[in-house]
Amino acid sequence: MTARRTSWSRLLPFSPAPRLDRYHLRVVTSEAELSVTEELPIEIRYILAARPSSFDQFRKFLQAGYGIGVRSVERTPQHVLQAVDRISRLTQENTILPWLERLLRSEEIPHFSAGELERVEATGVNLYAEVKVIMAQRFEFKKIILVDLHNQCVGLEEQRFIADINRELYPLAIETIVHRISFDNAHTRTEIAQSILKALIIIGPIAHALEHLFSGLGKLFAASADDLLSEAAELFALHGSGFSWRQLAARAPVLIPVFGLATYGVLQVEPLLRSGHAGLAGAVFGLSAVALSLTTALQSIGMYRRAFQQLLVSGKLRLHKGQTIFKLAWRQDFTNPARLGLFIGALVAPVCAASVFVLVPGATSNGWVLALLGSIEAVVAGCTVVNAPRFERWMFRRKVRLAIKAIVRP
Repeated sequence: MTARRTSWSRLLPFSPAPRLDRYHLRVVTSEAELSVTEELPIEIRYILAARPSSFDQFRKFLQAGYGIGVRSVERTPQHVLQAVDRISRLTQENTILPWLERLLRSEEIPHFSAGELERVEATGVNLYAEVKVIMAQRFEFKKIILVDLHNQCVGLEEQRFIADINRELYPLAIETIVHRISFDNAHTRTEIAQSILKALIIIGPIAHALEHLFSGLGKLFAASADDLLSEAAELFALHGSGFSWRQLAARAPVLIPVFGLATYGVLQVEPLLRSGHAGLAGAVFGLSAVALSLTTALQSIGMYRRAFQQLLVSGKLRLHKGQTIFKLAWRQDFTNPARLGLFIGALVAPVCAASVFVLVPGATSNGWVLALLGSIEAVVAGCTVVNAPRFERWMFRRKVRLAIKAIVRP
């Protein structure tokens, strides 16, 4: 057992910390609740619409002393994350899409070459066993359950009925499951990156002091330090996703000149301000502060594009109608809400900085404001991460509501 753990740890750039499974549970406990359709959990409303006869069965459960609950995973179980991570790293060029979707939707097992199976087996890992882990847990992410309110056993007939309606619900939940696993996988892989982004808080006081010491120096520090820390966070995130340091080092010939141009741009901010071009100065400052982030986003998409090309050549990937390598790479990169937030923040940063420079002229010498403007992409990324689960829940409810309307439509 020890040998297996040691062998696998060498394949990971991080050591997964043990995490407790987390679920959200909402329970209907009375017939009166069952009769108020608008107040029922959306999942139960869908089952009642898809199977009107289930209303009587639900009512019998409530009369017998059971509660009818909807349980949703709030954090992917650790063993599922580990299984997804192993398959992704060892056989799928560090990608999760679209093999996970195909596995959950049509039980299509990812293609493993004989060489991969032999190599991985030598480390004590069975890839087919990892697939079984994922498949065994696929109904656990979003399911209707019976809650034993009076400490009585749930019979086989009741269990079969609940299993049957969960199979009815499952197709609507597949996309939510993929996103949940992707979110949690990205969170695990970017723990070091998150720590680096938190360090951005120190930029404000230093930039403020430097700006008062020498006009323009604080702007240079605020823009450059943020971009360098964000780039470091991105590199650790990609390394956590399975890319080697050698692969990441290949990005340097592009990143170094971009950083040089960004530094030159920041140095032009003060002359532009003195010449009365506040809006242009703000745009240049904002663009300089996110130059590395934007370049990195494009490079990351390029890395995933090459990964999907390799999968296509090896026969592990089949493109369906409307699919392209670029679209898959875009989705894979921005499935991580932090990456999506960084990209959106990088796009809006020049506009925000230009607006502040024009509307609040005094802010151009305030290091705290400069640090905030230089960290717009990190702020947006943080907001995106926080709100991603809420947005996913909203998307799931919307999908179920549309499915209900399609059923009840005359």
